[in-house]
Amino acid sequence: MSTHTNLLGEPPATLLPAAPEAEKLLAEGRPAVEVAAAYPTFSLAWALLAELALEGGRTVEGYAYARTGYHRGLDALRRNGWKGHGPIPWKHEPNRGFLRCLAALARAAGEIGEQDEADRCWTFLADSSLEGYENLKKLSRTDRCSAKTAIEAAGRANGPFGRKAFDLRGARGRPLGRRLFT
Repeated sequence: MSTHTNLLGEPPATLLPAAPEAEKLLAEGRPAVEVAAAYPTFSLAWALLAELALEGGRTVEGYAYARTGYHRGLDALRRNGWKGHGPIPWKHEPNRGFLRCLAALARAAGEIGEQDEADRCWTFLADSSLEGYENLKKLSRTDRCSAKTAIEAAGRANGPFGRKAFDLRGARGRPLGRRLFT
């Protein structure tokens, strides 16, 4: 994380567009794996898959999901004017899928012993969104957090879905339970 002040100023914040169709599917309880297949550029679906895989102890699977969502998110950021640096605000809900993938990638990289990659990802997250870093880093101090806690703390409870049941499913579509977010 940088601690110096950029005297040249920062580029404007990058705000990803919403994906209402994909968000609607998640709100209706469709499994994240189906949403990712139908909308592969929707990073939030990949973030959910990565978080659930990591929660289930499937670290390599979580790493793969996180990396996919991360790269899809980078593509989306570039299409929306991002030049490789600058703010990606956490407060803008459509940015959260990418930021959550970045945090999941950092966590998974750390768990498989890729500490340099984990450190780079955490630094990238902090430099892009200090608020996102603060929200997501506290969830991943290498101890396991529940999928429910990760989703709630990452802002899903206050997301665009209101009070909806969210069907948590693993990578193979097996039900992991239903959660009611208020």
